[in-house]
Amino acid sequence: MKLVFKLTSILSLALSLSACHSLNKTQRNTAIGAAVGGVAGHMIGKSTGATLGGAALGGLIGSQVK
Repeated sequence: MKLVFKLTSILSLALSLSACHSLNKTQRNTAIGAAVGGVAGHMIGKSTGATLGGAALGGLIGSQVK
């Protein structure tokens, strides 16, 4: 089950990043930060709240990257 979840997550991330083609640099960094933060939050906290918190924090950090 963990393998299926990891593969699904990686595939979803790859597909969502391919949609970033028309975004400007700040929007793209925000989306990437949110995706990475969500995955990291899930890996650390293993709960919905941790996933959402990680995505929010990752998006915030990603939006500030120049």
